[in-house]
Amino acid sequence: MEKTTKEIFKRIRRIEITTTKLVEELLAGAYRSAFKGNGIEFEEVREYIPGDDIRTIDWNVTARMNRPFVKTFREERELTVFLMVDISASSRFGSKDRMKSELIAEISAALAFSAIRNQDKVGLILFSDQVELYIPPRKGKRHVLRVIRDILIYEPKRKKTNIATALQFLGNVQRRTAVCFLVSDFLCPSNFQHELKINAKHHDLILLGVKDPLEKSFPPYSLVTLRDLETGEVRVVDSGDAEVQAGFHEQIEIQQESLKKLVNRLGISFLEFSTHQPYAAAIRQFFKERGKKR
Repeated sequence: MEKTTKEIFKRIRRIEITTTKLVEELLAGAYRSAFKGNGIEFEEVREYIPGDDIRTIDWNVTARMNRPFVKTFREERELTVFLMVDISASSRFGSKDRMKSELIAEISAALAFSAIRNQDKVGLILFSDQVELYIPPRKGKRHVLRVIRDILIYEPKRKKTNIATALQFLGNVQRRTAVCFLVSDFLCPSNFQHELKINAKHHDLILLGVKDPLEKSFPPYSLVTLRDLETGEVRVVDSGDAEVQAGFHEQIEIQQESLKKLVNRLGISFLEFSTHQPYAAAIRQFFKERGKKR
């Protein structure tokens, strides 16, 4: 047990060092420009300076002081950021240097550290085909380290995926508008359209798809045993057969295109990541492009 705890601490520390450096060098400014506050709030009244917008004049104070004063406002900066993380069995797969679950943890950590650097609150929803863990949004480094720890070490009770259930839960626990990152491999039936539509109207919803290269194309090895990590179903296929390969590609393409059409129709941002490629540049580019539109 002591060794396990030590290994967990090392993993958390490694991710903390890697993602903190990444945030400081690449993401901090881009994150701030990408996600604005929810409005403006009154700050103070000061004496009018030529060039001030006359619409901000405080006529009550102006009348009392017999000279013009204006109201000043500041952006209500604080945001609530939710990480909705898929921990179903299919995330525990990887054919390259790391599993999808490890990439999910690193991406989530980068987003969480970007948020707390800007004094935003971070909440966590871990889900399979049910919500397995909920951590209410809070500020601070200690809180984010707990979030990262739970993403890394939480052992799910279920294997399957139900994104609709996670989105329903989000709608119940978070009434105010939040920035919500839904991180999943999306290897599940597209039965969450209704819940996605509802939450997209209320929250700033961003989908992050995490894939492994072998899920798009498996090598032609002749007979291959395939096991579905979520259902346990086992199939033996001839991967060297051209029809088998074509059928596999077609199924993946249909699933991906269906999801892309859905998010485009709802105006939801969707980013894709792969276990064999760096992720930082893609996040930074997304932040920068988003910042230009706001």
